[in-house]
Amino acid sequence: MTATRTALGGTGSFARGIHPPERKHFAEDAHIEVLPTPDQIALPLLQHIGAPCEMVVKKKQEVALGEMVGKAGGFVSSPVHASLAGKVVGPSSATLPNGRRVRTVVIKAEGPQLAGQALLADVLGGDWPTDGLAQYGPKQIADAVCDAGIVGQGGAAFPTHVKLIPNEQSPIDTILINGCECEPYLTADHRLMVEAPGAVVAGALLAARANGAERIIVAIEDNKPDAIASMRRAAEPAGVQVAELHTKYPMGGERQTVLAVTGRTVPTTGIPLAVGVVVMNVGTSAAVARAVLRAKPLTHRVVTVTGAGVGEHKNLLVPIGASYARLIAYCGGLLPNAARVVAGGPMMGFTIGDLNTPVTKGTSGVTVLTDRDVARAAETNCVRCGRCVDVCPLNLVPTKMALAARNEDWALARRYHIQACMECGCCAYTCPGGLPLVQLIRVGKAKMPRD
Repeated sequence: MTATRTALGGTGSFARGIHPPERKHFAEDAHIEVLPTPDQIALPLLQHIGAPCEMVVKKKQEVALGEMVGKAGGFVSSPVHASLAGKVVGPSSATLPNGRRVRTVVIKAEGPQLAGQALLADVLGGDWPTDGLAQYGPKQIADAVCDAGIVGQGGAAFPTHVKLIPNEQSPIDTILINGCECEPYLTADHRLMVEAPGAVVAGALLAARANGAERIIVAIEDNKPDAIASMRRAAEPAGVQVAELHTKYPMGGERQTVLAVTGRTVPTTGIPLAVGVVVMNVGTSAAVARAVLRAKPLTHRVVTVTGAGVGEHKNLLVPIGASYARLIAYCGGLLPNAARVVAGGPMMGFTIGDLNTPVTKGTSGVTVLTDRDVARAAETNCVRCGRCVDVCPLNLVPTKMALAARNEDWALARRYHIQACMECGCCAYTCPGGLPLVQLIRVGKAKMPRD
């Protein structure tokens, strides 16, 4: 174990977990490109955990890039902004990858657009200061992040401003910037750390300023040496530490990252704030910097388009609301052997049934799998081998939770902490019986009556 890891309190790893094929080679060297402006976007009014937004524009109204089109519906909510200039076609609806049907604001592109290298420079380029940030007060930072509509870009999509409001009952001493990106195939965070480390560092410093945290750590798995080197060059002069962690899935889970870096154990039903840590994805950190330093809302994000079933593999700067079909078409389209399109990666992602589904703030990747990739053994019965327990990073009993969900035995599901499951997929990956453990647990969590 290196001195860097032990000096931070953790071991650089965690118990259990798995090592699936990484398959990062498809897109890890692909520089971030800008997706050409689509003809139309559909902006979901619910792209986050919490209350949905209220539409604040009308049909045929002209909107500018960055203009608010959806007002936050509560404290745990996040506004939505136009990601191109155009005219509101009207309200509509869309089914998100998780199966939820939500209202959308449809905007048709009209007039001049910020595009190409100019857009890339506006979102990620230029200088990102690390000095003089004391001029921004904690409330000013949290308010700017709230107004910009920033949510976690690592997948959970929790409204970020909530994390940046100091809480005397749970003081924060550490800001942990998560650059692990442990999901196979995906490389959006990797490329962001290589190409725009200054934005990530500036956002981390602002988050620490908002929370009064004493230290900032960027956590990166050791299968990304170029990202580690890039972040160290940008981070160390600003007093930000970089932790090099062992490559293991799901290292990017916040409980696993916190433990590996700090040695602190997040309670089974708790969150990192309970142990004095705020965790933010690298993309979220860059968005915080842009919101505070440039007064720009979250309108675009980096998305990986990858997998053996698509023509070209790219990391794209994409307007939120663009369709999956548009991204795939720009990357050469589906190949004849394409069998499944996944929103995200193969471990925690959702299969897409409609390629007109819009990209949201939490969309990290589009993975196109082939018929060979998705071939699996027929489902049999649980043989009580215990492999799912051996690999569960949260030390849960997946078969008990899954079978309780299948039988709608909610008392048993609660007893085995079904709500604590992070749905990482380690159990299903190792199950010799081919049981759809994650799917059963997901359905169970959705159907289980609330206390």
